[in-house]
Amino acid sequence: MPSRAQKDAATASLPREGYGALLATSRNMRRDHAIARDAWFAALKIEQKAELLFELEMLLKGLACFANPRNHPGPRMHGAIVAVDFREPLLVARDGAARVLAIVRQLLGEQDRTLAFQRYLEHAATEDGARARLSGASSTQETPEDALLGLRLGFAHLLEMFDALAEKEHVSFRTFYALLGLAQREIARNAFFNPIVALEFRPEFDKIDRVEILQLVQSVPGEEAHRLVSLTFLALFRMKHYLAVVETIAMETSPSRAFLLLAALRSDGRALALHLRKQAGALLAEGFEREIFASTASGLQPRYETLLAEGHRLIGVRGALDAVAARLRLELRRGFERELPPVSLQNPMELRKRLLAALDHLRSAIEGTIEFVAHALDARSSASFDDRAARRDGSERLRRDVWMFAQIVRAFAAKAAVMRTPDRADRWSASESFGFVREFLGYFRAMGYPLLRTHDYPRFDPFLAAMSSLEETDLLDPVRMATATQECEAFYLFLLELFDGISKREELAGVAFDKRAAAETLRMYLTPSPRG
Repeated sequence: MPSRAQKDAATASLPREGYGALLATSRNMRRDHAIARDAWFAALKIEQKAELLFELEMLLKGLACFANPRNHPGPRMHGAIVAVDFREPLLVARDGAARVLAIVRQLLGEQDRTLAFQRYLEHAATEDGARARLSGASSTQETPEDALLGLRLGFAHLLEMFDALAEKEHVSFRTFYALLGLAQREIARNAFFNPIVALEFRPEFDKIDRVEILQLVQSVPGEEAHRLVSLTFLALFRMKHYLAVVETIAMETSPSRAFLLLAALRSDGRALALHLRKQAGALLAEGFEREIFASTASGLQPRYETLLAEGHRLIGVRGALDAVAARLRLELRRGFERELPPVSLQNPMELRKRLLAALDHLRSAIEGTIEFVAHALDARSSASFDDRAARRDGSERLRRDVWMFAQIVRAFAAKAAVMRTPDRADRWSASESFGFVREFLGYFRAMGYPLLRTHDYPRFDPFLAAMSSLEETDLLDPVRMATATQECEAFYLFLLELFDGISKREELAGVAFDKRAAAETLRMYLTPSPRG
């Protein structure tokens, strides 16, 4: 007889509509093509085929993302881009294209040898018409095999161009961008292997592989909230998968193509953060509105308490998703601008060392974000990546976040005090004076709300009410402002105590707080970046 845990796991394995739809329909593919691809993958007789297909598709996506210098690691680029030499990025893209070609040939198997003979016939054919017929026969994409043949031919030609340009001493951005533009066009026209669309998932290799988190996802009420939470977890687990493949590549003799996977990671992280920041609130509100309007007037009264609780729960979900967006923006920007090695680093040993160190921090950040979302949805959640190094990194990151938000709260209280001085009294109602309040509310939603939720702040409700009262007006209100300032001052003292408590944790024994690095991170967090 199956145990209760086995029954729960079996229940969790039955995806709800939102989760299942993301895996089945987010692919940019016709339904008949999706069915054909699923059948092809099921019949494929290759070891670790899911990992091989994941590397192929993420390299394809990485080539498209790598064309944008914003997805390259290293300090922000200053000066005119036309003066920058893109020979090293070109060599990285060349290694990625060669690996794409190798994986495609492995997936084709016997058909690859057939294609090699066909290409010989193309070159041997003396008539243009005969050559065109032979080429056209391999360019149709009615099956996944046809699509692989198209990639095989297209990337063989691209590789020749990469090799020719690699001989040049200087490669301009226009040349680099044009060549990767050709690669992107080759990928975009592929009917079965086109992973360029943002926030799309593939059932072959995208999944939530932690039963407790999958159960939590399935338990989220409301289809909009369920779909948003599913998308968030799937994207975060996709990012963990990126890092696992990058770690494998980093151990190779020439690990440079890892930069392509990292470019895809940066692009996906930016897309997720933007989607959550811009769309989550509206989607959750629309779903709640539909639920309310689905009730009759007489039916609202008995459902009042239930709807009120549902509204507060959705506010919590919105706060958690806002925090995810802010965390991803901060951690990816920090990792790319400060920790990951630049593309120009040519020493394989040093490149490997710096890649692995940066990967540890990025992995810890993503795992910490997964744990945070799980805890925000259910305080009793047992989701944890139980590793001492991960716990230490997580505690260091939490200590840094507490210190950072304490500085933001202190600055807000000081600014509010200045605005209450007599010579400013006539400006209380000026809309332009409200700018710093809006900024603080944005920082609070992204960073302060998670600290309130996860650390049992005793004045949670009064603080939240004070922040909500500021959001309800477009002009400064002296009474509301005074109340919010008092709550901020109390919260600042709580943050100082929390900072001391975190510093005393076992995993941080002997680890001094790096205030200078925290200040640099805070400056990075507060300053908009053209790199995203």
